[in-house]
Amino acid sequence: MSDPKTHPGSRIPVAVLGATGTVGQRFVRLLADHPWFRLEALAASERSAGKCYRDAVTWVQTQPLDERVAQMTVRTCEQILDGRHELVFSALGGDVASEVEREFARRCLVVTNASAHRMAADVPLLVPEVNPDHLDLLAAPAAGARLPAGIIANPNCSTIGLVLALKPLADTIGIDRVSVVTMQAVSGAGLPGVSSYQILDNVIPWIPGEEEKLEVETGKILGRVEGGRIESAALAVSAQCNRVPVVDGHTLCVSVGLRAPAQLDEVREAWRAFRAEPQALGLPSAPPQPTVYLGDDEPPQARLHREFGKGMAVTIGRLRECPVLDARFVALSHNTLRGAAGGAVLAAELVVARYGR
Repeated sequence: MSDPKTHPGSRIPVAVLGATGTVGQRFVRLLADHPWFRLEALAASERSAGKCYRDAVTWVQTQPLDERVAQMTVRTCEQILDGRHELVFSALGGDVASEVEREFARRCLVVTNASAHRMAADVPLLVPEVNPDHLDLLAAPAAGARLPAGIIANPNCSTIGLVLALKPLADTIGIDRVSVVTMQAVSGAGLPGVSSYQILDNVIPWIPGEEEKLEVETGKILGRVEGGRIESAALAVSAQCNRVPVVDGHTLCVSVGLRAPAQLDEVREAWRAFRAEPQALGLPSAPPQPTVYLGDDEPPQARLHREFGKGMAVTIGRLRECPVLDARFVALSHNTLRGAAGGAVLAAELVVARYGR
């Protein structure tokens, strides 16, 4: 077999929808020099169409904008609908994503960060290390195509960090109840996001729709495919979500009820031993260790730990017994890398490894 980090054929042409927003910019940065994908088209709103990308975007990434991409002309989604790309990454807002993504999905594979299709019965809500079997919902590629057409949805950014921390425990011990309190970074609100007057010297203890997403998405992701649909896991989840003055990195304080008695050493070992299909395949965006346990006295902190695994690993610490449930801990994930563009790119890599090689 060829080295999985080097695609054996030509790079797959891809497009980014919603390319000027914060998540769209992350897609652009990750795809500019990706070994399997070649960025061929950028789409945004009509007010950006016709401009070169450097003039259409307010670039907020810490790395400089790739010069080839900077010179690309931004177009509308309609203008690239019949393009030659085989894969589309969507960072569209929820108000336009539903119809536009379905149109593209009739022609090619769409991997979306939008929420519009997350709970659709025929759409995998994918975290590659957690539920790769949900790709069975996709039809086989059409004759002559490398990839299947359809939609793969990236979950809510907080949900991704939660299910990555829960998956090793679900597999080895079993879980039936989860209580989670999130402290979510301002980048999760997009551009222009939360105003400085609202967030500085403050915690906002409500993010519209966020708690509901965490509670229902977790069950779908940890569920199983039965008869062409996903049966959600029998899991009670209670979520409370807060916006805090951090740029990147969502922190989660989690308590879990275990299905079987377990020592805390068993919980630690489950995280430390966890590897999955992306690691076995050596996918370009996969972290070598997806769940990194820091220590009982070392809580993960956004400023110190969000870049672990190039922003693709979940860091965990402060494991201890819970007087209400069974065990409690703190987890941290990078919301715009693992929780958005990076997670979507990894999902696309997994599809390519399965179908497009």
